[in-house]
Amino acid sequence: MSGLRIVFMGTPEFAVASLDALLHNGFNIAGVVTAADKPAGRGMKMTESAVKKYAVEKGLHILQPEKLKSEDFIEALRSLHADVQVVVAFRMLPEVVWNMPKLGTINLHASLLPQYRGAAPINWAIINGEKETGVTTFKLQHAIDAGNILLQEKIEIGDDETAGELHDEMKKIGTALLVKTISQLSDGRLKEIDQSAIFNLQSAILKHAPKIFTETCKIDWNKPADEIYNLIRGLSPYPAAFCFLNEKIFKIYRAKKEIIPHTFEHGSLHTDKKTFLKFACADGFIHVLDVQLEGKKRMQTENLLRGYHFVE
Repeated sequence: MSGLRIVFMGTPEFAVASLDALLHNGFNIAGVVTAADKPAGRGMKMTESAVKKYAVEKGLHILQPEKLKSEDFIEALRSLHADVQVVVAFRMLPEVVWNMPKLGTINLHASLLPQYRGAAPINWAIINGEKETGVTTFKLQHAIDAGNILLQEKIEIGDDETAGELHDEMKKIGTALLVKTISQLSDGRLKEIDQSAIFNLQSAILKHAPKIFTETCKIDWNKPADEIYNLIRGLSPYPAAFCFLNEKIFKIYRAKKEIIPHTFEHGSLHTDKKTFLKFACADGFIHVLDVQLEGKKRMQTENLLRGYHFVE
């Protein structure tokens, strides 16, 4: 489809869909850069990234640098003579790498930039109760996620949608947007838009999407039901919102909210020990539906209640 030589950079399953789409649309993939193999699991067996597995299957040229500034990697990358580099869910690149191709380096980001720059845009959009998000292709520059925007597409967020569900939807839409971006780049139709120009036209405060840490995931039952419900959705299925139940970690993957006045202590447990389990919060209750108690498998609440004794 295009004579452009493309070097693709990515690691997880999210990136595989984009690489697959570029190949199936006839683009010339000159090489793939992905994470080095690393030990994982109980046996510490060397494990390949999802992108490497796919690249091996398709017979693509693969680079797996430990350090992105190493002379050997820079020389190997330069030898691929890329016209453009495409980055989807990869590491932060040094300037010597992202500035190498004549057409620059394009990144696919899971938000409507300039909103939600950072490592976890899908999670934070849901945690913050957004009704809309999107995907963006942009040119890499010095500041993280701050380069000129190329194309964007909006996506509605369902009231009950989880981060995992939104991730899968964005993977499909983002893949299509990336293909459209490279197509327009190859025939000179792309116009770059400065992010600062977009933000100056917006009245909203610029929101960020930092990395998720353990403390982010801990539920504060003193907060309103809406906030807690959005936290649970925004962290499901990984890393999952949690609280402590009988001194054990209690992860919650799905829940429903009940906003109703009450006089119970915030965080107090209420259950009929057969069909429901709920926690009191600032303005109501959170009914937990899909859970995992430390030491047990993930399961529906009804199944947990059949075999576990709760101290209320």
